[in-house]
Amino acid sequence: MREFLDRQTFSLKVVRMKAIVGGLVVVLALSWQGIVWAQTKPAASPSTAVASNPPVGERSSAAKAVQKSSLIVTPDYIIGPEDVLEITVWRNQDLSKIVAVRPDGRISLPLIGDVVAVGKTPTQLTEEISVKLKEYKENPQVSIVMREVNSYSIFVLGEVGKPGRYPLKSKTTLLQGITVAGGFTQTAARNKLVVFRFGDGGHGDERFKASYDDIVLREGSNQNIELQPGDTIVVPSETMVLVP
Repeated sequence: MREFLDRQTFSLKVVRMKAIVGGLVVVLALSWQGIVWAQTKPAASPSTAVASNPPVGERSSAAKAVQKSSLIVTPDYIIGPEDVLEITVWRNQDLSKIVAVRPDGRISLPLIGDVVAVGKTPTQLTEEISVKLKEYKENPQVSIVMREVNSYSIFVLGEVGKPGRYPLKSKTTLLQGITVAGGFTQTAARNKLVVFRFGDGGHGDERFKASYDDIVLREGSNQNIELQPGDTIVVPSETMVLVP
């Protein structure tokens, strides 16, 4: 009887040992799988790898900012109708004012009344306002900042990427105007360019013809004229050009 009990006790110990060993095997197997999965985990996707790059929206905004920064108001910019000026008189807020140039080309300021702004540079207008203010204030210090440039615009029509009206804030040539409008299309007659300009005194239109190949490849740089406010560039299609 005692031998029988000893055998039963031994058998229970064996069963317990097998259970413990089996559990250790399962734990080791799971741990090994975790290690293998960690080593074979796929690399980060391209979108994650380039997360430091700005999003598309930010990149486009940055590109626009670069484009805008290249359009600056030069000191010899000519003020035109609808331009907005910030006129500051040092230490005198009552005389400082933000004004829009009226269609008649004038602005209105305290004390001195109407002043003609169209056709003058900011520097010239500053000097004129300073002279007028000397009647009321000793040594006035006047500064003018262009807040908005609305008068300097050109129109680009025909076979260009984006026809339309374009405001320009600096001196711009014919080729630069076409570039701003998206460049030539495939069907553009680039050697038959025409620029229409208001004549002196508003009588009729002047017309200038230009050839892209002459400007770029030949001695035709004089055809790359400087654009003026109100100029209209026409880029005809090859199918529209009449053969003499």
